Amino acid sequence: MVNDSRWILAHIPTVSRISAVFAGSAGNLVEWFDWYTYSAAALYFAPIFFPKGDQTAQLLQAAAIFAVGFFARPLGAWLMGLYADRAGRKAALTLSVSMMCGGSLVIAVTPGAATIGLGAPVILLLARIFQGLSLGGEYGASATYISEVAGRKYRGFWSSFHYVTLIGGQLTALGVLIILQHFLSKADMAVWGWRIPFVIGAGLAFVAFWLRRRMQESESFVRAAAAGTGGAGMAQLFAKHPRAAFTVLGMTAGGSMIFYVYTTYMQKFLANSAGFTKDQASEISAVSLIAFMTVQPLFGWLSDRVGRKPLLLMAFGGGALITWPVMTGVAAAHSPWVAFGLILAAMMIQSGYTSISGVVKAELFPTAIRSLGVAVPYALANAVFGGTAEYIALWFKSAGSESGFYVYASVLSGISFLTALTMKETRIHSRILED
Repeated sequence: MVNDSRWILAHIPTVSRISAVFAGSAGNLVEWFDWYTYSAAALYFAPIFFPKGDQTAQLLQAAAIFAVGFFARPLGAWLMGLYADRAGRKAALTLSVSMMCGGSLVIAVTPGAATIGLGAPVILLLARIFQGLSLGGEYGASATYISEVAGRKYRGFWSSFHYVTLIGGQLTALGVLIILQHFLSKADMAVWGWRIPFVIGAGLAFVAFWLRRRMQESESFVRAAAAGTGGAGMAQLFAKHPRAAFTVLGMTAGGSMIFYVYTTYMQKFLANSAGFTKDQASEISAVSLIAFMTVQPLFGWLSDRVGRKPLLLMAFGGGALITWPVMTGVAAAHSPWVAFGLILAAMMIQSGYTSISGVVKAELFPTAIRSLGVAVPYALANAVFGGTAEYIALWFKSAGSESGFYVYASVLSGISFLTALTMKETRIHSRILED
């Protein structure tokens, strides 16, 4: 029964709250590990699935499938968002991690184009679409769940662990790749070693499934279900909450673009534009991601003190101003430490958005439509702007005008800045009423 008091998280002690946040975020790490493994290993498997052309052409084709996976996320966000608002956050999160596991297993065992021809990239595409459906629901459900169980006083701090685990998933994927690079030869990595991270991801998903099966439901959903107010549809989202929905769209446009520039695309940029080796590119990316991950709780705590809006303005305004000088500086850097310093500085500014991304969006919507409201606008903007970031960057490079991408990313950050400038301070006007 959904109204069973055993599942209600009301006035819970800190230890229990930490347990709930851990249960909600551990699976999130696994989901993003599986998702980012594709990007981290693309330097190795792109020639396997796309043997024609030079390295840029191969990466461009791999990036196109990466982008297509993003376009499945709005559909997944819609379906899983409805499911989370009707059946519960726990049920949606458990289903999501199961789907991600299946996608990773398919990629791990799919033969290359030399063996099955066109079937190889087609299967890869279908697997990524399936993973996109999974991740489309994961973001909204996990951001909603963690925000709801976090507690009013430290909601920014606890909710920042949503991006700690998101970045942690990417970092773990990159870390596994670095370990394999040190223990396997380049030939072995190119032939079969790149498959290992996908197998690991599928195995970790089984652990996450077990953890999520034992999660407690959030008090917000329990109360909404008991009152019969849960499960509002898409029409109500844009008809009754248009300002909140378009605020999420506006924030996500620049936020996702800049995030993917400095995380997933930066590894390729370091190797393909700045002239660093693949090993150096992976290591620079890994160290910068460690620092990026560890500061998220600090910025989340800061948002509990000064508010969410000042941090958003810093992140988006900074993104609009520094993207060009940072990217040109990294491209001209001859020292890994100089490249690392520039990337790290950009990531620190970006933390003003990433650390509170989930909680700000969750605070905009009432319980009955919260998961859907967070998931769908985010997934739409993420697909259009975040998922295409690598492809557009590589397209500009192949066209001989790489700096055009820097302008494009800066303009999107400016749009997000204007969105944040016109929104209310959600720490004060939060729609999450339970503590």
